[in-house]
Amino acid sequence: MQNTTSPATSPETTMHIMMFPWLAYGHISPFVQLAHKIIAVAGSSIRVTFLITKGNVPRVMTLLPCTPLISILPLDLPHVPGLPPGAENTAEVTEEGAELLKIALDKTKPQVEDILMRTRPDIVIMDFVQAWLPSLAKPLGIKTLFFSVFPASALTYFFATSRQLHGPNPTLQDIMKAPAGFPASSLIQSIPAFKAANHLNVFNTSFGQPSVFNRFMKSIEDCDGTIAKTCMEMEGKYIEFYKSEHRKMLLVGPVVPETPAGVLEKRWAEWLAEFPEKSVVYCSFGSEAVLTDEAVEELLLGLESTGFPFLAVLKFPSGEEKEEVEDILNRKLPKGFKERVKGRGIVHCGWVQQQHILQHKNVGCFVSHVGFSSLMEGMIADCQLVMLPQRADQLTNSVLLEKELGVGVEVERNEADGSFRREAISDAIKAVMVEEESRGKNWKEFLMNKEVQEKFMVEFVKSLRDLVAAPGN
Repeated sequence: MQNTTSPATSPETTMHIMMFPWLAYGHISPFVQLAHKIIAVAGSSIRVTFLITKGNVPRVMTLLPCTPLISILPLDLPHVPGLPPGAENTAEVTEEGAELLKIALDKTKPQVEDILMRTRPDIVIMDFVQAWLPSLAKPLGIKTLFFSVFPASALTYFFATSRQLHGPNPTLQDIMKAPAGFPASSLIQSIPAFKAANHLNVFNTSFGQPSVFNRFMKSIEDCDGTIAKTCMEMEGKYIEFYKSEHRKMLLVGPVVPETPAGVLEKRWAEWLAEFPEKSVVYCSFGSEAVLTDEAVEELLLGLESTGFPFLAVLKFPSGEEKEEVEDILNRKLPKGFKERVKGRGIVHCGWVQQQHILQHKNVGCFVSHVGFSSLMEGMIADCQLVMLPQRADQLTNSVLLEKELGVGVEVERNEADGSFRREAISDAIKAVMVEEESRGKNWKEFLMNKEVQEKFMVEFVKSLRDLVAAPGN
């Protein structure tokens, strides 16, 4: 259906939404999930266009539903010296490479401007990197929304307006403390030094480009509102705090993942079938987290000492991924480990069908980096959660889940450097695996309540229509 520049004021008027995620799987997936939910509720009254670089198109196509209501517009990613040829996702590069990816995406600005002028969407839902996009959209009468893939607790702790009072170079002590005005009833009043030190990276400026903090703040300030993947039931006090600082927050609910298509790969299905119900520990830290050699050893020895069968999925530095997997494992695995866990423990490098694995009846525990999408997958699969946060929102997600929502257990760590011992891994797993019911049982019922989750999306779509119908920008 042809797009129109006139406001979409009623359900009968087709609204055109453009989605433009950052080039990271942890960002692309929530955007895809949100598109799923919007179309499921709005049907043909909304159409969605995904704006993504060509190298990410195949992955996005496998995730999107087969419907004419969602289409893809590919972007050419300009060459940036130092960025490996063909690298278009943070999973394919080092941390320095991720900074170069930001520069490359910034260079798509002329392409994006041309697309906006030709297609004239009603709304662009964007990520934090593209903080320059509102300046292109506003003159065309196009509304923009910043989609935070962080929950409201992390967004407000790390990116509250009052954080700007610290200046461009806050201290470790500044970040260890909650920002001015933070909800007094929050149990995240402070974070340990290792978490604060990790977050200080967002204030760094690389290659003369804006810091992550500055991109976040500009996106928040220049967009017509912020979309948050949360709800009042889970994070009411943080939502109210955000609204007190900024103009608008549109809630989409926790965006529960869709049931995965297809079946579990035969290799994993047959292996999991060998063990009793809810006895297997699945361990994964997402597409980007790389553990140190010491952390890998402590993690694996901890898994071994539990006595439970386990599947550990690990990622190694991009340079090492060119090696044969067996060579990497022979170097990384503790001495004698492979022989000792033969038949009950597997260490795997590479992608697996995580949702299928978590939903297998014999998987009972999920050791996770606490990415919010992964958390949702674990909770709806009724898995016990053991949390080992690595970066970004994960640093406060673990506290929100364990202390405020009563879900999961965070692994005990050295507060200064974040290191952990094998005993801490083993103790955390054993603590949750002896429990008859998952700690997130009540939340699973909430997340799986289709009527409740659909209501979130119905209200969100109404908010979108109200935004488009509102005069001015």
